[in-house]
Amino acid sequence: MAQLLHHPLASHILTHLRDKTTKPATFRTLAHQIGIMLALEATRDLPTGVKTIETPLEQIDGTVLEETLVVVPILRAGLGMLQPYTDLFPSVSVGYVGLERDHDTAVARSYYCKLPSVEGCRVLCIDPMLATGGSAVQAVQILKDYGATDIRMVSIVSAPEGVETFESAHPDVPVITAAIDRELNDQSYILPGLGDFGDRLFDT
Repeated sequence: MAQLLHHPLASHILTHLRDKTTKPATFRTLAHQIGIMLALEATRDLPTGVKTIETPLEQIDGTVLEETLVVVPILRAGLGMLQPYTDLFPSVSVGYVGLERDHDTAVARSYYCKLPSVEGCRVLCIDPMLATGGSAVQAVQILKDYGATDIRMVSIVSAPEGVETFESAHPDVPVITAAIDRELNDQSYILPGLGDFGDRLFDT
């Protein structure tokens, strides 16, 4: 089952993201804030090692990250979740997968893919809305085809149908999300959801 982000601040931010009166500038700030919380949740089990350093007063054994991190936003809405990873993990590598949903069929088509080396890395695939699950399933399959074996799927809002579809296709890939909403409507939008994330993010 998907791993939910449990924090009162996350719930507060999510409420304002859902509010249709929230302006694009505020929406972007809120997306960044909840993105930080999700990034921390998705990386809490990163392996660490020991590094001996000198403080101004003495020598100590400190903790450092050992695993290379790769983050892959699904274009275009995933770009709204990218900055927290580049802020928190300066050495992170970034790849891109472009998937566009056909509004008539609700099936995603691939139009772009540019990835760094993913073998032996923790790979975080990020997309704010896990609706039907189709885009996430395709994106993670692309990552596996490129050799990724340690993958996490990170979203802000998910639909039960999307989580089920994704977990059926990739039972080995954990889903980290801030909310699992009620259902999808006839147009495959999440209810209650927050509308089209990309449109609200970029004011289009």
